[in-house]
Amino acid sequence: MVLGSMTYGTRLSAVLQDRVKGGIWLLENGKGEKLLLSGDHGQRNYDEVNAMRLYVLENAPAIPAENIFMDHAGFSTWDSMYRARDVFAVKDLIIVTQEFHIARAVCMAQSLGLDAVGYAVNQEKFSKASIRYWNIREYFARVKAYVSIVVKPRPRYLGEKIPISGDGQLTWD
Repeated sequence: MVLGSMTYGTRLSAVLQDRVKGGIWLLENGKGEKLLLSGDHGQRNYDEVNAMRLYVLENAPAIPAENIFMDHAGFSTWDSMYRARDVFAVKDLIIVTQEFHIARAVCMAQSLGLDAVGYAVNQEKFSKASIRYWNIREYFARVKAYVSIVVKPRPRYLGEKIPISGDGQLTWD
């Protein structure tokens, strides 16, 4: 599972590009079978998941299209994990994100009964100021995560089941 982040039209932010490259690397090296791209596509003019899909198609032609799944309603880490379990019928996953985000993402997934591990992409190329900002933001995000783990709120959208064992192209709307 590749967790979303900022896009500029169809151009991925450096953070998101690193995450998608990490997901591609895992599949190309036999560390997974499917790619679940989870991000924000809550507005017509903002679409993280299709930008990620286009990047994969352009940069990893060996990955079969049917192995690329898109979660259009991954508005938060919690929503992404919950939907992975309840919409995509995922049982185990590798979560691809930066190091600052891994512990929270894996903890949330495990609290939902998923067998999850994290794959941290390198964040050394980013400025110390950016990393400091992310760590401060992460402090508050962990408080929100704790509440989610205790309360277990349903995500904003669930929808019909689209098992990860099927054809990912069914999610390309």
